[in-house]
Amino acid sequence: MYVRLFYIVLALALSFLLSLNIQAQSIKPHEFEKKEPISNQSCIDCHQNVAEKWQTSDHAKAMELANKESVKANFNNVKVSHYGQKAHFFIENNTYHVTISYDDKENTYPIKYTFGHFPLQQYLVETKQGTLQVLPFAWDSRGKSEGGQRWYHNYSHEEIRPEDRLHWRQPLQNWNGMCADCHSDGLTRNYDAKTNTFKTQFDNINVGCLSCHDDMSEHASKNQNQNQNQKVKTTAQLVSNHNPTGQWLRAIGEKTASWKGTHRDNGFMDNCYACHSLRSPLTDGIKASTPFLDQFTPQLPAAPNYYADGQIKEEVYVYGSFLQSKMHSKGVNCLDCHDKHTMKIKVPGNGLCLQCHSDEAYNVKSHHQHELDSKGAQCVNCHMPTTRYMGVDDRRDHSFKIPRPDLSKKIGSPNACTTCHEDKDNQWAIENLTIWHGKPKSLSRSEKALISLNSGQSINLEDHLALIKDESIAVIHRASAIEQLSFTTQTMTSQILTPYLKHNEALIRLSAAKAASLLVSQERIKSLTPLLSDKYKAVRVAAAQSLIDTAIWSQNNKAFLKAFEALSVSNSINSWRAEGRMNQGVNAYNTGDVLKAEQAFKATTKIEPYFEAGYINLADLYRSQQRAAQVNSVLLTGMKNLPKSGSLKYAYGLHLVRQKDTAKAVNFFQQAMALTPTEAQYAYTYILALDGLGQSQQALSKLKGLIGQYQYKDQLKELGFYLAQKLQSREDYNWFMGVR
Repeated sequence: MYVRLFYIVLALALSFLLSLNIQAQSIKPHEFEKKEPISNQSCIDCHQNVAEKWQTSDHAKAMELANKESVKANFNNVKVSHYGQKAHFFIENNTYHVTISYDDKENTYPIKYTFGHFPLQQYLVETKQGTLQVLPFAWDSRGKSEGGQRWYHNYSHEEIRPEDRLHWRQPLQNWNGMCADCHSDGLTRNYDAKTNTFKTQFDNINVGCLSCHDDMSEHASKNQNQNQNQKVKTTAQLVSNHNPTGQWLRAIGEKTASWKGTHRDNGFMDNCYACHSLRSPLTDGIKASTPFLDQFTPQLPAAPNYYADGQIKEEVYVYGSFLQSKMHSKGVNCLDCHDKHTMKIKVPGNGLCLQCHSDEAYNVKSHHQHELDSKGAQCVNCHMPTTRYMGVDDRRDHSFKIPRPDLSKKIGSPNACTTCHEDKDNQWAIENLTIWHGKPKSLSRSEKALISLNSGQSINLEDHLALIKDESIAVIHRASAIEQLSFTTQTMTSQILTPYLKHNEALIRLSAAKAASLLVSQERIKSLTPLLSDKYKAVRVAAAQSLIDTAIWSQNNKAFLKAFEALSVSNSINSWRAEGRMNQGVNAYNTGDVLKAEQAFKATTKIEPYFEAGYINLADLYRSQQRAAQVNSVLLTGMKNLPKSGSLKYAYGLHLVRQKDTAKAVNFFQQAMALTPTEAQYAYTYILALDGLGQSQQALSKLKGLIGQYQYKDQLKELGFYLAQKLQSREDYNWFMGVR
């Protein structure tokens, strides 16, 4: 009996040790931590009050080891499904697991890390050594009364099949490249393009002191032997030296406060923008106290990420909207509203806005027209409306715009009135706002031009240049308008562009450097050479990009070679995804290195087989070399992987035309039109192909039936005139005259 008991105890002990071993193997706490990390602990030891505040922040919970303290979701043998995707969440040997499948393919993974905590929590698994992917199912952390405490799919309203770029196994759902640098201190991706692998490492698993204050090790070591009072004094001195003295004050009769005191240096917000922006990295990892434009090239407000009036549409974060605001132009910074360590708002409710805005003017029913303390009376609900992302995450627009249902009616942008009152329309909102506040302020010529430009409508060059010159328009909008000059004109003179290439605003110089591709080669070299030594890397890189296809290579320009190297590094950093590889290929092709371009385009289709532009670029390269067989093979492979791509159908149709097989090409043009019904170019080519086959009458009839569905019809209208004249049909010619 005692022998049996001994073996039972031994078996239980071995089982327990084995479970610990399994857990240790499946989750290694320091697997992604640097060998000699810069720890936040030395900061925490001295600044415990600050550390306690930070622990309540989203930053502190940005990423954690998956354990019972951090995991919020129900892993108690829960099974969920979404279209063909199925997942089984369970706990085994004290470790959280998921078995996930699509069709017949099934995999089981241990959950390595939690990602975020509220209003949703995501989970990371290691699909191959060093590569973490975000699971397609997330946990809704909100309360049950809000619809939370449930598993849900990240793309709840659509099926994401394995051959979709958004599938969870694809690069766009990869932690190392897409998410990691903003969720951990001191992270570097360490991507190896040759092996398509990562050796990503961080200093601290979450976002802590290092991300905002940089390495304070020297400061900590100097204070190790001082007493606590001395430490506090040193810290206070550091704070007072960083912050200007002054405050926001309102004079008698003023409705809004203005800054009174020493000059405010809001450069520290570059630390905030580094993560709270839609941008492309120029460096591997983020370093605190480094200018934003030395580390990133931002995406500026334009379609399709923003509405035509500048409101947020896609997941663009805060930078692009805040820089549009009057608050930004007046010197307001993040810490005027958010606590520097909890990152929560400083004052609840309207009290936050009333720090600067008059209570008597704005916190009254005559202004907001709602009952006091109701949802409609909250400043943020009218001036910072929310947009829901990731299924449950409501984020506020930081452009602080006034609701304009009159614009919504014209351009389709949202407004807070009808977003809240879902049963009402824009006309109802217009009528009520007119009664309450009078007719809406008329838009200036520049504002109208900006909205037209952002709506995809053509504007004349005079209006476009007037918009760019208008200093009443936010700098970020003017910079965006400069980037879009190619929509208005195909040529530009250095005389027009030079003032913006020399502008004191870095965003203006950055956009002008991009727009300089409109200049002829010699003018471009002369105009952009000074920007190769610009203060900011983003500007230098943009200048180098615009100079690649010029004769500057023969000048042995050291500044250009250095800037081009920075451009190459940026593309290399981003080469874990298709766009980075494609950019490498385009640059190689423009420098005459066709072999390197071919290798890059091939790699694009390999690492992201569901990225259509990779196939099109590779096919175009082969076409330029008159390698028709390779063009055919590449496009067929692309269509097999992406059967719903209108672009690939269209490209293959063009290939068939070049091979003198127009009859077969017509079918592919027709498929392209069906798959992309908004692209007028596909319809134009389809009608031309019918005409080329001698079916001019059929082409004319088809065009008359098609033209109404396209927003931009000028080219199709001209084609209609041509066919009507060819067929000598005055009636049809007049019909196209009436097309609007």
